[in-house]
Amino acid sequence: MATHLHDLSVPVFLRGFKAMAAFLEKARAHADEHGIAHDDLLSARLYEDMAPLTGQIQRASDSAKFAASRLAGIEPPAMPDTEASFDDLQARIAATVAFLNSVPREAIDGREDADVELKTPSRSFHFKGRDYLLGFALPNFYFHVTTAYGILRHKGVPLGKMDYIGGMG
Repeated sequence: MATHLHDLSVPVFLRGFKAMAAFLEKARAHADEHGIAHDDLLSARLYEDMAPLTGQIQRASDSAKFAASRLAGIEPPAMPDTEASFDDLQARIAATVAFLNSVPREAIDGREDADVELKTPSRSFHFKGRDYLLGFALPNFYFHVTTAYGILRHKGVPLGKMDYIGGMG
């Protein structure tokens, strides 16, 4: 049975963004209901050396858009990481979802053995397409989704497991 990288990536990312968009709305409503300044949630961190909520959403977005672009061999859209409000984060999610939906299935499927290079300021990592997706891109995406969820839970936003999972269906 063939691996369909598109099925293992784009729908998974889309489900995660649907869940994140919903829990961001719950966070906004919680802040408004309890007189909490939006920035208190947006700038919250689980630990001082970790990115704040805004950064977690930005990194989840980057993880998904770079995974799709690297697998498809296309250029990702530029997103300058300037989000500073719930509306900005929702727009970032919407832009990422629109990009993911624009990537043709045919551009990703069949790229299991394609060379993928991930460059960082200090080094480069080399993967095959399937290993990159399953061993790096998806775990990285879920790290940031989970951390964003954890920040909001820690700040008292009433979220549960089903909010994180994003519903069933």
